[in-house]
Amino acid sequence: MNNEPSDELFARSGERGALLRNMDWARTPLGPVSQWPRLLRTAVSICLSQRFPTLVLWGPAFVLIYNHGYTSILGMKHPWAMGRPFGEVWPEVWSSLEPLLLEVVATGVASWSEDMPLHIHRRGFLEETYFTFSFAPLSDYGGKVSGIFCSGNETTEYVIAERRLRTLRELGEAALGAKTVGEACAAIARSLSHNTADITFSALYLTAKERTHARLMSTSGILEGQALSPEVISLSDENALWPLAKVARGGAVEIVAELPPRLGELPGGAWPEPTRTALVLPIVRTREEHPHGFLVAGLSPRRPLDERYRTFFELAAGQIAVAVASARSYEEERRRAESLMELDRAKTAFFSNVSHEFRTPLTLMLGPLEDARASPEKVLRGEALEVVIRNSERLLRLVNSLLDFSRIEAGRADVHYEPTALDTLTAELVSSFRSATEQAGLRLVVDCPPLPEPLYVDRDMWEMIVLNLVSNAFKFTFEGSITVRLRATERHAVLEVEDTGAGIPADELPHLFERFHRVRGARSRSFEGSGIGLALVQELVKLHGGTIAVESQVGRGTRFTVSIPRGSAHLPKEKLQVGPKQESTATGAGPYVQEALRWLPEGTEEEPRPSSRVENPSGRVLIVDDNADMRDYLQRVLAPFFQVQRAVDGLTALEAANSQRPDVIVTDVMMPGLDGLGLVQRLREDPGLRTIPILLLSAQAGPEAAVGGLDAGADDYLVKPFSARELIARVRSNLELSRMRRELFRREALEAGLREAVHARDEFLSVASHELKTPLTRFRLQMELVGRGLSEESRARVGARLETAAQTVQGLASLVETLLDVSRINTGQLHLHLCEVDLRELVTEAVEAVRDEASRAGSTLSFQGEAAVIVTCDRPRIRQVIQNLLSNAVKFGMGRPVEVSLGTQGGTARVTVADHGIGIAPLDRSRIFERFERAVSSRHYGGFGLGLWIARQVVEEHSGHITVTPTPGGGATFTLELPLDTGPA
Repeated sequence: MNNEPSDELFARSGERGALLRNMDWARTPLGPVSQWPRLLRTAVSICLSQRFPTLVLWGPAFVLIYNHGYTSILGMKHPWAMGRPFGEVWPEVWSSLEPLLLEVVATGVASWSEDMPLHIHRRGFLEETYFTFSFAPLSDYGGKVSGIFCSGNETTEYVIAERRLRTLRELGEAALGAKTVGEACAAIARSLSHNTADITFSALYLTAKERTHARLMSTSGILEGQALSPEVISLSDENALWPLAKVARGGAVEIVAELPPRLGELPGGAWPEPTRTALVLPIVRTREEHPHGFLVAGLSPRRPLDERYRTFFELAAGQIAVAVASARSYEEERRRAESLMELDRAKTAFFSNVSHEFRTPLTLMLGPLEDARASPEKVLRGEALEVVIRNSERLLRLVNSLLDFSRIEAGRADVHYEPTALDTLTAELVSSFRSATEQAGLRLVVDCPPLPEPLYVDRDMWEMIVLNLVSNAFKFTFEGSITVRLRATERHAVLEVEDTGAGIPADELPHLFERFHRVRGARSRSFEGSGIGLALVQELVKLHGGTIAVESQVGRGTRFTVSIPRGSAHLPKEKLQVGPKQESTATGAGPYVQEALRWLPEGTEEEPRPSSRVENPSGRVLIVDDNADMRDYLQRVLAPFFQVQRAVDGLTALEAANSQRPDVIVTDVMMPGLDGLGLVQRLREDPGLRTIPILLLSAQAGPEAAVGGLDAGADDYLVKPFSARELIARVRSNLELSRMRRELFRREALEAGLREAVHARDEFLSVASHELKTPLTRFRLQMELVGRGLSEESRARVGARLETAAQTVQGLASLVETLLDVSRINTGQLHLHLCEVDLRELVTEAVEAVRDEASRAGSTLSFQGEAAVIVTCDRPRIRQVIQNLLSNAVKFGMGRPVEVSLGTQGGTARVTVADHGIGIAPLDRSRIFERFERAVSSRHYGGFGLGLWIARQVVEEHSGHITVTPTPGGGATFTLELPLDTGPA
């Protein structure tokens, strides 16, 4: 082998030069170095001197010669690749690169490829890589391309780093709007699914609070519940598919190098071959020792797990940790906010209920007192005095309940336990309700046998416990029985209060003893109550060391069970001693029983019931309230002026209104069953009752409550307590409103009838016009045929008459067309067929069409305009408008000249028609474009007064305008403006 040329050519190539010098080039397609063309030697010399990866591809086989920088790209293929055909070295990418090489050879023009994806074998597997390179032709003096000079660089790390950075950015942004941990995990999975080239699959697990197991939250690339994604993994299971236990214990990333074949077909993400390696990464929040989650991620089968790849997954785990922590913080904040809102709702409910409880008795106290003060005797007597006393006691009981509750909450309850014959005390308290239960048709069962021993209780507190429970049972029971049992067990005394009432929904039972909570929608005898009764009972029971429980079924009844320990060992010793005691707040059974009796209809008479007759009543008023005292008071106030009818709740009021329609309804807002707002809604939905004025009475003060009532459909809103004079004035004003509303509805019905009649007229015009148009068209055609068939002699004799007849038929056809246009406009059926139109050509046609008419009237027509003005319009309609304006100008022009002009101004085209005739008076110009309006006498000028109205409708449909102004010196000038064409029709 001739070494001298090679020694000279490869002298400065270092170790690579030794390789090149020692190669037996004679065995390669290039042959001995001494036989290499000068062009090849020059290209190789330049190639070897480059520091960038550079290669020379020579000859038809593109034999490869490369420099030192290219060895990192070749990987394990170096030095075998030296001197071999390029397609043999890179068969895996030959199909992508061969067309580029052949194109350079054929055209002699260099190519350029940026970040070109190539999947190559250089490390024992098919690897995802990217390259930026150029193929430049090596041409001899004759212009023949003998080889390719290639230089460039591998951009794999840059391209993949950009992709991974984009994934990290999406992870940071995805969970920004997440309001729950579940939403955040779903957003994380969506972000990871966008990069299946690096993350073939993922499974995100979060640990439970007790840190004994981790639960699957989201996946990407695989379905939940598959072999790769078990729902739950124990953190103590060392043999689990994913080593979560090891990661949780050590906090380090674990590699699962070979996924077992038992998992079945494994996902490959963006690649056709399945992944075989996965990482398990801890999800750790800042300043935490133990991970609160784990990310299982499948690795790309076409990328090595190098330091950059590991760092990417660690950063992703960090982003996920931040996203999950943020979502958890949001959830915690939301829970705190919901707790605060719940407290606020409870406070609002309390004040709403207490407001109602305070304002109702205050109304029933202040009202009679004001009446008594206004009377000459200034004396309160009879039923009015009873009402004041009864509601004073009710108010006192409410204040005492609040006082007791606040003392217990503050730990300042004054308790004195003393041995008590609990059976006797309980039987006496319950028996006081017997008269009320008998009037209600209920059976009261008292089963309180003697107990083995007295029990230590605070008598006043036990009284409140029993009376509250029995009162509640009576309130919610409408048929059946109320049973009270007291029995002794080995260690406790057990009180049971059972009823066959409405029952309590299961979802309400956990909240039953909460402060201010009330069961919504429950059927009861009254809406009254502060919502603290059962909460107070529970606190009183706890003070005795006991418990209270409830069982209930909707529609079958409820049972409360109170259990208190026997003996005194569980009670504070100091509370067993007799000492100074605060004044008792117990009111006895009397107020409870009186209130229960007021929940019943008076006597045996069922409400609604009318009041006594009033001479010349102003109207009929229906009062609706669940409180008997309030119904009585409202009746006493209104009965001297109105005929009064009463109802105990919304449903009864509806029946009463349907049987005898009232003029005004005065209703309380808070009632059992159908409340005041529900009654308003039902009345407004009833066509026969929706016009009745409704006055709401409410204990809820403030603009929000009033606005809410008025928005519901009420006509007026009156806050308790109120004066009798104000109530009477409001009822009278609403009666007047009712009369005005009835008159309004009568007028609306009349207007509806008129609109229907006008519609029928328009329909008739449409049908009649169509029916007339067809025979007129036939008649005109027949006349034309007759005229054509006449001889010269006959035409001389009757030609003028035929022409007159033809003009008459044409006028009649024009009138029918006008009526048809009126019908189309009125019924919204005036459809335009738009196209590009030269307005100059259109105006010229209209002028020529009217020229004979102008000649007969002695007028001259002149037209001046620009060369071409293009608009988009309905051609026949706009021509009809212009021709109508011209005909009017000739008709009213008194034989004087008519000038027509066309021009543009801004974005509009303007057509003006000016005459010098009789003109239009100033008062008539504002109405000249209305239907059937005329500015001249119909005796001297014919027509229906519809032409200009139709013209205005047509022009406005084109987004244009038509106006009239006086012509200087006399006459009228009509101006038609249309938008210029700004694009294709």
